Amino acid sequence: MRSLWPKPMLSTGIDLVIFDCDGVLVDSEVLSVEVDRRVLAEFGWHLNQEQIVHRFVGRSSAHFRAELESHLGRGLPDEWEEPYLPWYADAFERELVAVAGVEEAIEQIPWATCVASSGPHEKIRHTLGITGLHARFEGRIFSATEVAEGKPAPDLFLHAAARMGVSPSRCVVIEDSRFGVAAARAAGMHSFGYAGGLTPSEWLRGENTTVFDDMADLPALLGLPDYR
Repeated sequence: MRSLWPKPMLSTGIDLVIFDCDGVLVDSEVLSVEVDRRVLAEFGWHLNQEQIVHRFVGRSSAHFRAELESHLGRGLPDEWEEPYLPWYADAFERELVAVAGVEEAIEQIPWATCVASSGPHEKIRHTLGITGLHARFEGRIFSATEVAEGKPAPDLFLHAAARMGVSPSRCVVIEDSRFGVAAARAAGMHSFGYAGGLTPSEWLRGENTTVFDDMADLPALLGLPDYR
C-alpha cells in the first residue's frame, strides 16, 4: 500500500528531519508492548495490546511509572524497574531489527537528521546499536529525560531543534504515536505519521500531519525523487 495521504504542501523548506526511535527507526513496539503487558500483569493490572498502545506508546518511562502508581494507589521505589529491565533487553537481543526500509530512506535524505525519543539515552543507544543505526545519529540523539515535559508536550522537539540550530518551522518530524504527532504539532513542525506499526492510522491523522504506512515512501513524501 502506498501512503495514506497525499504529499504534504510544506510552507517552508526543510533543514532538519527529526526521527522518533521506537517504531520509526527500530521495530520495537510489538516487543516492548508485550513486555509492558507482562510487567503490568505482575502488579495485577491486566491490559491488552490496544489498551497499552493507547495509553503508553510514545510516552516516557516516567509517565509509565506515574500511571502505574496511580492505578496501584501508592508510590513505587526508585529501583522498581530493575527486575524487569532484563525482560526488555532479552527481547531486543533476540528479535529487534530496524524498521523495514528506514535505512534506505535515511540514505536519501540530504538534510541534517537527529533522533528525539521518549526513551532514556541508555535504551536509545542500545536499540540503535543492535540494529546498526547508532553511527548514523551519533552525537545527535536527544531524550525526553533532557526536558521538563515529554510528548505530547513540544519540549523535546523544540529542544532538538535548538540543539541542532534549526528553526522549528524548518523541521519535520517522523513519528509513529499519537502523542508524538501531537508534540510535533505543538512545536509547529510538520509531522509524518508512520502507520506501519501498531498505532492505527486514524490515531495519527490531524492538522499538519501526513500519514503513510511504507517507510520506503518517505523520501518521496519529503519531496525527494522517488528512487524505487
